[in-house]
Order: sequence, then structure tokens, then C-alpha cells
Amino acid sequence: MSASGLLAQLLNGLASASALFLVSVGLSLIFGVTRTINFAHGSFYMLGAFIAYSSVDQLSPHIGFWPALVLAPLFCGLLGAITEMALLRRIYKAPELFQLLATFALVLVIKDAALWLWGPEELFGPRAAGLEGSVEILGRQFPTYDLFLIAVGPCVLLGLTLLLTKTRFGTLVRAATQDREMVGALGVNQAWLFTAVFALGTLLAGLGGALQLPREPASLEADMLTIGAAFVVVVVGGMGSIPGAFIAALLVAELKAICIWLGLQDIGGVEVSFSKLTLVVEFLVMAVVLVWRPWGLLGKPQSLSRNGGEPERPLRPSGRAATSAWMALLAALVLLPLLSGDADSYSTVLLTDIFISALFAASLHFILGPGGMHSFGHAAYFGLGAYGAALVVRNLDLSMPAALLLGPLVAAAGALLYGWFCVRLSGVYLTMLTLAFAQISWAIVFQWDDFTGGSNGLTGVWPPEWASKGAAFYWLALAVCVLGIWLLRRVLFSPLGYALRAARDSALRADAIGIDVRRVQWAAFVIAGLFAGLAGALFAFSKGGVAPDALSVTKSVDGLVMVLLGGVQTLAGPVVGAAAFTWLHDTVARNTEYWRALLGAIMLILVLLAPQGIAGYAQLLWSRLRLTRPRGEAS
Repeated sequence: MSASGLLAQLLNGLASASALFLVSVGLSLIFGVTRTINFAHGSFYMLGAFIAYSSVDQLSPHIGFWPALVLAPLFCGLLGAITEMALLRRIYKAPELFQLLATFALVLVIKDAALWLWGPEELFGPRAAGLEGSVEILGRQFPTYDLFLIAVGPCVLLGLTLLLTKTRFGTLVRAATQDREMVGALGVNQAWLFTAVFALGTLLAGLGGALQLPREPASLEADMLTIGAAFVVVVVGGMGSIPGAFIAALLVAELKAICIWLGLQDIGGVEVSFSKLTLVVEFLVMAVVLVWRPWGLLGKPQSLSRNGGEPERPLRPSGRAATSAWMALLAALVLLPLLSGDADSYSTVLLTDIFISALFAASLHFILGPGGMHSFGHAAYFGLGAYGAALVVRNLDLSMPAALLLGPLVAAAGALLYGWFCVRLSGVYLTMLTLAFAQISWAIVFQWDDFTGGSNGLTGVWPPEWASKGAAFYWLALAVCVLGIWLLRRVLFSPLGYALRAARDSALRADAIGIDVRRVQWAAFVIAGLFAGLAGALFAFSKGGVAPDALSVTKSVDGLVMVLLGGVQTLAGPVVGAAAFTWLHDTVARNTEYWRALLGAIMLILVLLAPQGIAGYAQLLWSRLRLTRPRGEAS
């Protein structure tokens, strides 16, 4: 290790920090003003790179490289404004999680649009005109373009600072970041302010993607890779803080650069690969910062929203009609293999997946709806349960029933540890801390080759002979999932469940009447992790193994989508949402190459037409029917 090598890595880190700052500061501005968790922000970064590739390829011979490159972020800003006016403006008063669902649907639509326009291959752009060479620093050649990128970050920071401090628009943005309801009460046109901020944020994301084109290829995977790092920078720096985003981008990028420089080190006779930490170092930073300073390095505690949408309606036990309908459905599911005559049919395999997804979604709904604790990392407990069951079978040679008992306990232990930190936060900071813990768990599983199988996962975890015959495993999965969902519902109407909902509705009042809010939420966190782990253990046996994807952000988002599609404010929501999402995902994926776009379009339609979810909308229609029936009979 040499000083010149360290300097080269630090300079590379500075160049990466500029690109990370550009995409993160746009996300920070959007959230600070609109309070929208824009999951599609990484998609605009990806579009910036692809559009820059096409504009440079087609227009640079006529107008030059740099004017052609600048067209990409301008187009992204225009597309962002159209997106805000056509979609997001309609759902600002909806709960934040529904906005998340809408922007996640946008991710699916934009990804397939990019696939259709540019194809699946990575596209390499030309070198930047005038900056093709390199300069020598301490005996090492360093690209001139990277030095240019290092200068871009501070220049954008200076420009945004002047915009926000020296203009009326900047004053309104800063005021909306602090208290957007008061800004509206003073007569400011919030609609156009939100549109302008969203356009500026997506323009900056597109600029970040376009400027990376001479350095990295345009890729369809850039959206999800970028949005995770951007969330980290925004949260570490402080929501809505531009200097905070700059400092956080520098911190994350330079820590990664130092880890690469350190490489493999011998510490106390143990070889430690610091380069592997690059997969998780930003999430470690976020977890430490959120535990130490919950609102970020330069952020401030969020002000309470005065218009957060409709209040949560009280949960009510199912009536006789609903109970009879559920019992009839359960009887039909039990008899299905016998009536179809084919125990290994495609329908039974799909239904098994639906049962497991329903239990996973119900465990997330337990803390999400009644608990009011938004989690981006619930897949951590699903994956821990799956790996726990697989390791019990492979390493301890125990039976499947023992694995179905011990696997969920591993997940509950993880929830016990993570939950102790998580319940001390609320809002988006709680959400991001759950994401950080999930990514840390994923990184450990992904890199611990000797124990977890690393990226290959664990295989050969099949049910025993008695559970493999006919429809035995189908019935087992149905019984376990029905029992798990029923127990979760019983807890919701127990004293713990009522205390949990009281803490959600008003933590101050709950504390005043003697409820230990943090202890109640911690208990709920562990219970939710236990049943998510049970779903994961079943998943491992149904698929014959488990891979790190079981703990990924994508799996957590799938759980969120299931709950939101079904309806957060209904008991049946997670079950209905899991069935709808699993069936839609399977059916659409088998019938079209662009299944993401079709699935995203269906989700957008549901968000706009039925923001209360499928089960919530059905419940609303039933209530209206019951109210109008006596009038019809009387007439």
C-alpha cells in the first residue's frame, strides 16, 4: 500500500461522490418539499444515461458533444414535471406508503420502456470531448474527466445554495421544507411549486446519469443500484439538507475508496477483506448515524404534517358473513387437490406460493398497519427464517418439523436485536434504518461462503418423503399459513394489539395512560419477525433451498406492494394483496416480455382508482350496498 495508491483511490472517491451527490440532492429536494418517497428517482438517473447515449450518438456531429449531452437532463426534468402533474399530484393527500407504491410502479414501467427503446445490453458512450486524456499525479495517471467530475459537485452545490438563498423560488422551497401546510395557507400555489421542485430534482438525477456516461456504461440495473445509495446519502445528510447530502456523499464515497485501498488485511491473525465491505459500508454508516443522530448529520427533526390524509379507521373483527366466506374458501382450498385429481398441478404450486406470500404479507401488515411502523427491510426476517431452517437441516441433520420451529426463532432473534434500535425512531428514519439492517444481513449472507454458501445459497433442502407425496406439502403449507395468520389476528384483538394501535394513533396519550410504547412496539416487531421467519422456512422447503435474494430490498418491496394492493386498513388486505400480486406477477410474466410495464400499469390504475386497496375498496362497496338496500326495499 502506497501513498500514491491511496491518493488515487481518494480521487476516484471524489469523482464518484459528485455523481452520487447529483442524484441524492434531487431526491432530498423532492422529499423535503413534497414528502414523497420517490422510489423512481433512480429510474430518472438511468434514463439520463440512456438519453445521453442516444443524443450524443445522433446529435453530437451537428451540435457538438456537450450540447447533446446537456439535452438528456433537460428531457429528464421535463419528463419529471409531466409525471408529477399526471400522477403524483393526484395522490399527495394519500398516505406516504401509497405514494411509494405509485413510484415503485413507475420504476417497473420506466425499466421496460428503456428495455424496449435501447435493448437489454449495456451501452458504452464515447469519451468526453476535450477531456479524453489523463494527468500525472504522484507518478500515477489519473483521467482528466474524473477531475472534471470532482469539480462538478461543488459547482452544483454552490449553484443550488445561491438558488435557495438568493431567489424567491428558493425561499419558498426552504419554507415548504420546514412547513409546507403553512406555505399553502399563505397563498402560495403549492401545485406549481411541487411541479417545479420535482422537475429540478429529476433534472439533477438525469444530469448525474448523463455525466457518468463517459465513465460507465448505461445499464438497466442502474436504477435500483442508484436509488439505494441515494436513500442512504439523503438520510445520513438529513432530509432536505443540501449541504448534508454533499457531506454524506463524500463520506460514503471516500469510505468505499479507503476500503478498496485497504483490500485484504491481516488483523490479529485473521484475514479481513475490506474490499467486500463496499457492498454494505453505506448502510453501516446509515445505521450508525440514525442510532446516534436520528435526523441525520445536518437535518432537523421533521415537523408534524397537518394534512396527512384520512385517519386510520378502527379494525373490527370479521362478521358472520365474512367468516362464512373465509371458511368456504378454506374448504375449497383443502378439497382442490382432490377435485382436480392432480396433486402436482401448476395450480397447487402457485397456490403454495400464494400461501407463503400471504403469511409474509400478514406479518408485515401487523407492524405496518396496526403498528404504524413502516419497514423497508422486512425481508431480513423472511430470509433469516429461510436460512435458519436450511442450516438446521443441512448442518444439524434435523427434521423438517424441527426446522420449521427453529428457523422462525432465528428470525425472531434478528428482530429482537434490530427492533431494539428501530423502535426508537419513527417515520422515514425508521423506514431507512430497517432498510440498513436488512442490507447488512444480506451482505453477511452474500459473503459468508463457508457458512451460508455465499452468492450460490444453500440447496438440497427438500421436504421428507411423507411430505413429498401427493399434495401433502400443499396441505402443510396451507395449514401453517392459516394458523399463522389466525394467530396474528388474535394478537391484534388482544391487549397487546390494542396497546399497539394506541401507540400508533397517539404515542403521547398512550404513554400518559401508562403504556410502555417502545416495549409494545418492540414486542410487535419480534412477533412480526417470527411469523415472517415462518414464511421463510416454508419457502426454503418449497423451493428446495434459499439464496441471498430472499433478504434483498426487492423482496421487502414485494411485501409492501402486497399489503398496499390489498389494503392497509383491512384485516383481509395482506391476504388479498398477496394473492393478487403473486397471480399477476406469474400470469403477466408468462405472457409478455414486458411484464414489468404491464404489472406497473395495473398497480398505477389500482392506486388511482382504489387507493384504499382491493379489499378496502370491496369493503367500501359492500358498506354502500348495505346502506342503500333498505331504501330500495322501502320504495
